[in-house]
Amino acid sequence: MLDGVGCGLVGARLPWSDSATDAVCGLEGDGPAALIATGRSTTPTAAALLNSSYIQGFELDDYHPVAPVHSACLVLPASLSAACALGRSVSGRDLLLGAIRGFEVGPRVGLALHGAQMLTRGWHSGPVFGGPAAAAAAGTILGLDEVGFEDALGLAATQACGLMAAQFGSMGKRMQHGFAARNGLLAATLAAGGYSGIKQVFEHPYGGFLATFGEGHDPDGSQITSELGERWETDLIAVKPYAAMAGLHAAIDAARKLLADGPVDTDELESITISVSEPAFHHGGWRAERPLAAVGAQMNLAYAVAVTLLDGTALAAQFAPDRIDSDDVWELIGRTTARHEPAFDERLEDGYNTRLEVRLADGTTRSSFVEHPRGGLLRPLTNREVVEKFRVLVEPLIDRGRARAIEQTMLRLEELDDISELLELLAAPVQAMFAATKEPR
Repeated sequence: MLDGVGCGLVGARLPWSDSATDAVCGLEGDGPAALIATGRSTTPTAAALLNSSYIQGFELDDYHPVAPVHSACLVLPASLSAACALGRSVSGRDLLLGAIRGFEVGPRVGLALHGAQMLTRGWHSGPVFGGPAAAAAAGTILGLDEVGFEDALGLAATQACGLMAAQFGSMGKRMQHGFAARNGLLAATLAAGGYSGIKQVFEHPYGGFLATFGEGHDPDGSQITSELGERWETDLIAVKPYAAMAGLHAAIDAARKLLADGPVDTDELESITISVSEPAFHHGGWRAERPLAAVGAQMNLAYAVAVTLLDGTALAAQFAPDRIDSDDVWELIGRTTARHEPAFDERLEDGYNTRLEVRLADGTTRSSFVEHPRGGLLRPLTNREVVEKFRVLVEPLIDRGRARAIEQTMLRLEELDDISELLELLAAPVQAMFAATKEPR
């Protein structure tokens, strides 16, 4: 949850976020719900939409490696907006409980649809799985009972959406989890008001969630409750070390591993071949073309490997507009091929195995293989590394005192009697990471 807050502070003042904030607030107007890091407020549903898009705004936020969904950008915005709508104090314990419920619901719904298979089919999996997760979190804040939660899940599931073509330069990619956060909040609010939703929405054979989204693909509804209370999907949620979609992380690691094994003279590289599993190939193996928007760069294997071989990493600076449009990066992209390696499809439990091979002008080759990406299921970041990531992200944007106050407040969340203290810390404006620029359209 600390990581989600840090991502939101970074994402709130990006150029595309500023555009979204102005447009949505122009439509919705002022309201009781604070917008992270902007000094502005709006209606609870609009705040859930925008705060989620801030957390998702720069591909820095968490992911589930088997059932791809970004969880913090769903549960935090929906819960904070629900708390603002209540107009009374909400404890940190309730916020934490709602978050954990959301962390469990989203991936379990995703597993029932075979997780990453949804990406291969062209769905943006997280927004499809995410509405019920946001409803579970917001419903906790609103005090729903068993019947209310069933109504909320039914109302959230019927709003599921998300097309993966958004990754090809659309600013909408940043907001699609926001649609799910807003929809989950609306669903929980309607349920709290006595408005009924689809009963047994996951099980219905005609028009049910799994029957419809999983048609022809053998959905497995048992995954939703399998070992419930014994196996915790929350434990599997991965915190990202890089500012790119999860399917690129093993490739970035492979490039860093190659550099660690010895210097790479990029001027002498004749060809670069990246071999990945089917989900990673479908998601990131497309041919990049110049000009390339930041969202496209963060979804593209060739760009991620090229910039990592040149810069040694793939953090925020590597996806700044000027860096994306640099000649040296595009020279390497032109020599790069991404390919699907079927053998890697059998080993998706940790997301994305990757082999990187480079051929030099003298005919020699070098290669590296990454089985488990850093930050993933089997190589998770430590708590200390998560805190360090938060500090690295936010301290250039806000004063150190405020940064440490947010950090300490999040890390003692269960002790807070009223989360308004947290909301006040998050609401004040931050410095923009990049100067205002126009994304390629």
